Amino acid sequence: MPARHANLIIMTACISMLCYVVQRRTKTALMVGDAVAMIDTYYVDPVDRDQLILSAMNGMTQSLDDHSEFITEQNYQAFQDSIQQEFAGIGIYVEQPEPNQPVRVVTPLVGSPALDAGMMPGDRILEVDGEDVSTMELQEVSKRLKGPVGTAIRITLDRESKKIQLDVRRETIEIDSVIGDHRDEQNQWVYRLKQQPEIAYLRLTSFGDRTVDEIKFALASLNDDYRGIIIDLRGNGGGLLNAAVEISDMFLTQGRIVSTRTRGGVLEDQFDASEGILVDPSKPVSILIDQDSASASEILAACLQDHGRAAIVGKRSFGKGTVQNILPLQYGRSALRLTVARYYRPNGENIHRKRDAKDEDQWGVLPDEGFDVDLDPDNLEKLAKRWREASYPLLASNPPNDLSDSMTSSPSQEPLPEKVNPSINEGTRETSESRIDTQLWAAVDALKLDLSEPSKTLETSIH
Repeated sequence: MPARHANLIIMTACISMLCYVVQRRTKTALMVGDAVAMIDTYYVDPVDRDQLILSAMNGMTQSLDDHSEFITEQNYQAFQDSIQQEFAGIGIYVEQPEPNQPVRVVTPLVGSPALDAGMMPGDRILEVDGEDVSTMELQEVSKRLKGPVGTAIRITLDRESKKIQLDVRRETIEIDSVIGDHRDEQNQWVYRLKQQPEIAYLRLTSFGDRTVDEIKFALASLNDDYRGIIIDLRGNGGGLLNAAVEISDMFLTQGRIVSTRTRGGVLEDQFDASEGILVDPSKPVSILIDQDSASASEILAACLQDHGRAAIVGKRSFGKGTVQNILPLQYGRSALRLTVARYYRPNGENIHRKRDAKDEDQWGVLPDEGFDVDLDPDNLEKLAKRWREASYPLLASNPPNDLSDSMTSSPSQEPLPEKVNPSINEGTRETSESRIDTQLWAAVDALKLDLSEPSKTLETSIH
């Protein structure tokens, strides 16, 4: 057979296969499109085509697992902001206590353009650049507050029944994911327990793009001048896999950190510790977890637990042992969040909790023996107030009169903590407040330090 005939046959076969694949995909897409068109044409009541598409996307993902979802165009930017830990805006938390009423400022952030311009907790937003927003939904007001970095907006506020106009310049607002126990006189976080500064304390609220650098900064500021360290992961729902891997590596010199497997249990990737560490191996470590510690939080906790590098204290973690990829749709305007793999801790176990899992089943990260500690619900409210005041000092000194405990923040900005991750030192047990956080005190105990003796390494007094 002439070579040109063989090449023609091969090309024909390839084209036929390609057509078959395209036909299968097109046939499915046409079916969905035809259904939308028929509903739009024949349904007894008028319909919103966009809402039909949204319902179809939600229907597809709801048949998968709890962590796969369609991220709408309205929510995609907020999702990216939370991962990237920054957004372009004026730096305020807002809420809308009642529908069709003005959006209210919960608090400006420390060092934000809004704070510099004079915005205060309780201010109600009436106009943005001359446009009446007093009855708009929170999401619409948030859109108008955002804009290119360096641009200015004029905001009209209602403050105690008086109208005030402020000119505010938008800037890049960075969201901290690593915070300390309290703030100093310059409103900077102090990464030590207030009454026992020989114990370092780092609370991770998420695992974002800047979390690793923030951890490095906090450890550098401590200058290895502490006797033990507490990593608080309570309420941390996770984030980026690579951030959890890099932080785990700071505590280990060798050994498996985590591995991932795709469909059929096929090994996709495995991550091992590299030489060199940032935390002295002689420094004991406690990790605080609770029922809302998930995903990347569980990777870090499970890794250090399996290697015997940290004591795990608190309550059993959430049990999310899957990995999601973000797959852009509509040319990057929306996205599909899809579970693509499962991860396995160093001992080879997958900690994922199935929908029908029972308490006696194996899932989540369990506290070490003797360190399964409850937090009293009544104390939880007290700690919530204490934590908000530490995180948002202006809110503590100027609270709106009717500020609710459960606040809905603008989706373009980091939400206020829904769960409490308090950091009250309880080593001295001198006050009623110092007894509130039983989990933190247990984490201090787990360090097995003799706190009756003053630290010989701590040379400076921390305020």
